[in-house]
Amino acid sequence: MSLVELIAQADERGLAASGLACLDRCVPLLGGDDEILRPLWASLAEAGPGEWGEGLAQARGKLEADDEGADAGEAARLARRMLDAAPQDRNPAEVRVWADACSVASLQIHRLLDPAEDASSVDSRREGSTDGMSPLVAAELRRQITVLELLAGHGAGGLRPALDVCTEGRRVLRAVVSRRARGRT
Repeated sequence: MSLVELIAQADERGLAASGLACLDRCVPLLGGDDEILRPLWASLAEAGPGEWGEGLAQARGKLEADDEGADAGEAARLARRMLDAAPQDRNPAEVRVWADACSVASLQIHRLLDPAEDASSVDSRREGSTDGMSPLVAAELRRQITVLELLAGHGAGGLRPALDVCTEGRRVLRAVVSRRARGRT
C-alpha cells in the first residue's frame, strides 16, 4: 500500500503520530534535543487529545530558543513550517492536513540533504514509485510507512515501536547534518 493510501486510511491517532514522527526526525535541523517532543508522544497514548496543546506550546517555545543555532537553509525552513503548522488541538480534519504536509516536507528535507540525485517528485514517491530513489529518501519513506502501519495494526500499542523508528531516523538525519557541516568548514 502506498504512503498516500496509508495516510488516507489512518485514524486521528495514527495521523498525529505520523506528523509528529516526521517532525521529530527533523528536530536536529531546529537545534532541538531528543526529548523535546516527548510530551507530545505521551499525549498520543491517551484516549483523547490530552495534553497535546500544552506539549506543543512547550516544544515551540524551546525550539524557538534553540533555533538561533540551527542551520538556516531550506531544510530547516521546511522543518520550522512543520512545527508552526501543527494544530493546537487534535481536530481530525486539521491533523490529517498536517500529517500529509509533514510527510511531504520530511521527504523533501531528506531529498535536499541526500547527496545522491533523486529526479522523481516527492509526490510520485508517496504514491509508490520507488525506481531510482536516493538512499536517504528511501529510508525516510520506509519510516513513514512503518509508523502508519504500526499505529494501524496496534493502536496505542504501536506508539513505542513508532517512537523507536523515529529515534533511528533522527540519528541518521543528525549524522547527515553533521557530515554536511564538516564539509563546509
